[in-house]
Amino acid sequence: MKMMKYKLLGFLFMFSGIIYASDADNPSQIDEMHLQKWKILVSEAQLTPKEIELVQPVFMEYENAVWALHKKNREFFKAAFKDLKKVKPNFAELNDRYANYDFQDAQLFKNYHSKLRKLLQPETLFKYYHAEREFKRKLLRDFHDHGPHDGPKPQ
Repeated sequence: MKMMKYKLLGFLFMFSGIIYASDADNPSQIDEMHLQKWKILVSEAQLTPKEIELVQPVFMEYENAVWALHKKNREFFKAAFKDLKKVKPNFAELNDRYANYDFQDAQLFKNYHSKLRKLLQPETLFKYYHAEREFKRKLLRDFHDHGPHDGPKPQ
């Protein structure tokens, strides 16, 4: 049951990223999000100046790869649900695409982890990953609380 909860959270995060990315085609918005995330990671993991210098290119490579993956899938999922009243989506293809997305995302993270573990001490890397998870949770909370477009909901 717990695994299903994490899968659901992952699925929601992927789609919130896709939805957010649909409004964030402006590279400056994506860059701003990367900058905010990087600042949090540096602060929470208490990276040294040398670690910052070594890790930032790995971070940006990973972030850009993840966003490229989101962007590649975004158009497919948007098109699949565009004309729901006229055409029933091909759920077999959607399921395969979703599973493939998860696999590709896991591969990206595995490569990211392999690089980071060579650059950071285990305790620092643990703090770094914790900060990343907290950043994702905050994005999900913000998305849930405010939606993708409409700002704060009335009280």
